[in-house]
Amino acid sequence: MTSLLRLIPLTPSLLANVICYSTGWIIYNLYFHPLASFPGPKSNAATSLPFFRSLLGGSLPMDAQKLHEKYGDTVRIAPNEVIFTNPEAWKEIFAIRPGKPQRPKDQHYLSIGPNQTPSILRADDQTHARHRRSLSHGFSEGSLQRQEVIVKGYVDLLIQRLHGLAEPGSATVDMACWYNYTTFDIIGDLAFGESFGCLQNSQYHFWVSVIFSHFRTATWANFLRRVPAGDFLMKWIIPKEVREQKKQHNEMTKEKVQARIEKGDDGRPDFLSNVLKQPLEKGMTEDELVSNSYVLIIAGSETTATLLSGVTYYILTVPGVLDKLKAEIRGAFTSEDQITWSTVNQLKYILAVLNEGLRMYPPIPYGLPRMVEGKGDFICGRWVPGGTSVGVAILAAHRSAANFKSPDAFIPERFMGDSEFESDNRNAVQPFSIGPRNCLGRNLAYAEMRLILARMIWNFDMELAPDSKEWIKQRSFSVWEKGSLNVKLTPALQTIGAK
Repeated sequence: MTSLLRLIPLTPSLLANVICYSTGWIIYNLYFHPLASFPGPKSNAATSLPFFRSLLGGSLPMDAQKLHEKYGDTVRIAPNEVIFTNPEAWKEIFAIRPGKPQRPKDQHYLSIGPNQTPSILRADDQTHARHRRSLSHGFSEGSLQRQEVIVKGYVDLLIQRLHGLAEPGSATVDMACWYNYTTFDIIGDLAFGESFGCLQNSQYHFWVSVIFSHFRTATWANFLRRVPAGDFLMKWIIPKEVREQKKQHNEMTKEKVQARIEKGDDGRPDFLSNVLKQPLEKGMTEDELVSNSYVLIIAGSETTATLLSGVTYYILTVPGVLDKLKAEIRGAFTSEDQITWSTVNQLKYILAVLNEGLRMYPPIPYGLPRMVEGKGDFICGRWVPGGTSVGVAILAAHRSAANFKSPDAFIPERFMGDSEFESDNRNAVQPFSIGPRNCLGRNLAYAEMRLILARMIWNFDMELAPDSKEWIKQRSFSVWEKGSLNVKLTPALQTIGAK
């Protein structure tokens, strides 16, 4: 008690010191910081509190868009963080720079893998290159062609289940869920050699359901990595139930990888078949397989399902788009079995619809910033000091009036060479990123999305339910937090006649 009393007189002094330090830090950030001349609100420059509010409130991509609309293509969004909408920033931040190392990722935005082993997202350049070489065969053109039969099986099951719900008349279903069921089952099969059974059971597998809570947890982790004693605070802020679920999820991931390893090379064209053939120095350890499998599942399922959901919303709310899709798809084929990866690849309007969907509703709407190392570097004509986090605010870049005419309107024709949109800077749209760390699964994602959307348009007439008219108004925690996308499905005439 005596020692406690001795501390009490120090409290006002300590408080005064804290106030003085905070005031001095704010003054430094506003007027003497190397980024002091960069445009942006004074509140964001002074402290990270506005950034944290946007981050934890799920409004960061939208708030970044508003800031760019007010301050231009370069914005200081936090004391040590600058974001851009100039398309050149993609190359200057993410692409290979001759004679210079790759810019490292801002680790605040990246979760640690299931077993504390860095995945392909967090790995250093040398390890990343080894991981990418090991995995790239599974995403090659040859593998893609062999994977079609696996993907088609799950798309067949999706259509079958939806027909079962919609016949003999019609039914209203949550398409956001059904797209997720499909993409998770596909990616589970391609990664682990078995599906999650989501389509079969019409519900999320436990492994999958935990992923959705992971995004909120990852957002809190992003915040806590930036504050003193953040690692200590994490166990108090993140609920015990969530931490236990994550632990079970990690154990199940390891079990699935071990089961896939035990199967060996059974001739399946999945992601791990080539990795398992390679010697350890060229391939991956078991821990690395676990970490990377976790990333592959999320990157190859949630993002694809999100884009399909967003595109479905837009084609059902923007006049004329659905009619054009129907005309293209139903006019190109005389039977459903003609709809394949190669034939759908020939359709121009469906690709334009998907590209416009990626522009309007990018699955990762804020992006993953990089760090400027050393003394600093020029980005988009401005000297950025070392230690600064830099990135392209994806949604803001996609919706910038400097990059696109009528930026907030869903107009697929802008990706079809329409002269009205000749001034559009389509290089601003890079949802798969660019450079040596761009998305390995881009071609697979496009093939999946084309096939699923084409089969949906062939099989069903769709109408958005009244309770989903405002569906697009969402928050974002790394990815969009999607609600129920309720759509009325009615079997199309040609499918009724074929039965």
